[in-house]
Amino acid sequence: MLNSTYALSEENQMKFGVIIFPGSNCDHDAHWTIGHVAHQPVTFLWHDSHDLQGCDVIIVPGGFAYGDYLRTGAIAKFSPVMESVRKFADGGGLVLGICNGFQILCEAGLLPGALIRNVGLKYVCKPVHVRVESTNTPFTSACREGEVLTIPIGHMEGNYFCDEATLAELRRDRRVVFRYTDLNGKITPEANPNGSLDNIAGICSPGRNVLGMMPHPERFSEAELGGTDGFKIFESLVGAMAEKLA
Repeated sequence: MLNSTYALSEENQMKFGVIIFPGSNCDHDAHWTIGHVAHQPVTFLWHDSHDLQGCDVIIVPGGFAYGDYLRTGAIAKFSPVMESVRKFADGGGLVLGICNGFQILCEAGLLPGALIRNVGLKYVCKPVHVRVESTNTPFTSACREGEVLTIPIGHMEGNYFCDEATLAELRRDRRVVFRYTDLNGKITPEANPNGSLDNIAGICSPGRNVLGMMPHPERFSEAELGGTDGFKIFESLVGAMAEKLA
């Protein structure tokens, strides 16, 4: 399925690492997508180890890390693996946080803001539409700016919040990567599934090498799952590495 333009020789393939925390439940989904759909080397990384095993991309997956006790991501940020992930990201390494992973990245200080309880205080699980606000990231280079993707969500705490100064900075630097919209790409309150500030569904770091997103791209990466829009995130990552190694 991977675009042949981005095919990498065996010696130049990028290696992905998927972290497993106690309570992770989307780790195997991400591992499958990377290994069997994107055809890239992938390994699991244990939460209690500092060793990132030479990975080029780190995936912080969805689930309920440490049972989401205290609040989402509050305990996971103290795990040994996250200490290594911080250093990895500070050095320009690529890090993708999905759902609970986005929450953990915010708690760990790799991304600003916080994910709080959904408006309505209900768990929401359904496909949503998100508009690609920036293609100037390694995670969205295979997309078109303004393109509307259909990707599922499944969360109770997906309501992105930050202070006014942070929001202004995110807007100014075009670090809002995804926004919830309707099918036609229009931002409306009805298209916002969780009350997220400014309809934000995903943001990136100042260096654009860390991305957090609430939708689950691994759940819409094969036609058998009902859609393939999510695969564009993984295709973008492989493409970014192909260009780097060209």
